[in-house]
Amino acid sequence: MKVLSVVSELYPYVKTGGLADVAAALPAALRELGVAVTTLVPGYPGVLAGLERPNEVLLIEDCFGGRARILAEQGQDILALDAPHLFARAGTPYVDADGKDWPDNAMRFAALAWTAAQIGLGDVPGLRPDIIHVHDWQAALTLAYLAYDGRPRPRTVLTVHNLAFQGQFPANLLAALRLPERAYTIEGVEYYGSIGFLKAGLQFADRITTVSPTYAQEIQTALNGCGLDALLRSRAKVLCGILNGVDVKVWNPATDPRITSRYDCSSLVARGPNKQALAYRFGLQEGPDRLLLAFIGRFTWQKGIDLLAGAAPTLREIGAQIALLGTGEREYEQRMVSLADAHRGAIGCVIGYDEDLAHVIQAGADGLLVPSRFEPCGLTQLCALRYGAVPIVAKVGGLADTVIDLDERERGAANGINFNPVTQEALNAGLRRASLLWRDRPQWARVQANGMATDVSWSASARRYASLYAELLARKD
Repeated sequence: MKVLSVVSELYPYVKTGGLADVAAALPAALRELGVAVTTLVPGYPGVLAGLERPNEVLLIEDCFGGRARILAEQGQDILALDAPHLFARAGTPYVDADGKDWPDNAMRFAALAWTAAQIGLGDVPGLRPDIIHVHDWQAALTLAYLAYDGRPRPRTVLTVHNLAFQGQFPANLLAALRLPERAYTIEGVEYYGSIGFLKAGLQFADRITTVSPTYAQEIQTALNGCGLDALLRSRAKVLCGILNGVDVKVWNPATDPRITSRYDCSSLVARGPNKQALAYRFGLQEGPDRLLLAFIGRFTWQKGIDLLAGAAPTLREIGAQIALLGTGEREYEQRMVSLADAHRGAIGCVIGYDEDLAHVIQAGADGLLVPSRFEPCGLTQLCALRYGAVPIVAKVGGLADTVIDLDERERGAANGINFNPVTQEALNAGLRRASLLWRDRPQWARVQANGMATDVSWSASARRYASLYAELLARKD
């Protein structure tokens, strides 16, 4: 079974969030099940610099405004779309150094999708896949190109990692995007008077997955459907949620080279030096008996960063510290930095993305806060479970699917704390519950142990994807 995965970022070459981790870890897990996955990614500078033995497999004379090549990394199952006019620039994959969307994003990711479609249709000898699996809006237009080409095509899967990001562009770009006039209908790519990349993918995918079962249900409601709930309800028979996992070889506290002191469930006392290192790195007062919480993620409304800022009085009330790592909207960045300045020793903040520091936080924090207003899956709480940092999360999306509260099911199975609804009052109540649990160290240790025993690997989910692929290939139509 040959699968082409199409994605806009891929760890360790380029990463802005969890998508890159998933794009790297899922293919690795699938290969162990006999599924051969090749990943197509844009040729950003970081990607091309990371290729050690690239081989040109196709020259494209006109790739949406310039020449391009498809490069194959020998022995790595990675294809890079080397299109300097589209991808050779500073900034992140999606925005410039000032945080503004690249004005040609429609062309940039149409090029990625169009190239994926050409591979799927057999234009690159030896690389034609049985399945094309695309991720999020940046790759979703692949499915429209395949649908309107008319030739026999591979089966297709679209995974929605975050429905809030949809890739909407002006209708007058239709011809420039190499889409036929007949595509601009409600049954095609038209979406509220514009061209919707993600909408097109949802329209034409043979199967749609999201990254958790609860999120698959949430996005079929008007509250969380982001304008696409009616379409998703109409395609409910081909929609399912499959939980993300983490790479347990990378995220393993017993072998992690990035942390000060390695440990496992039988040696939790060895987390102590990691807590000291974390406190030092964030300028927090050291104290093994003081509850040290952490947040890793984007500083945005979705992630509830404003609720965290509003929780400062409660953190002071319960005597807890917090270490914050992330980047996002300038307003929120400035607010958290100001809070850290005003509460030195109790609140520490590092603005930016730092993979090494994320490992230090997971290994050293007593608990991890995830107060997201919506969360398709979430990876930080999975890493926290693996590392013995008790997750304190909003009961939404994948957080609800992975964190078992003390008051839910069998109390002995609890691996964290969740709160609902996602309000300031509920978060503050969750923090007070965490403080009470912290005072009962034997019970805290049991919750830690339950978390570390939770299977957060890709094993079960990879099997579900492999089964989904097999079902598609067994279809007769």
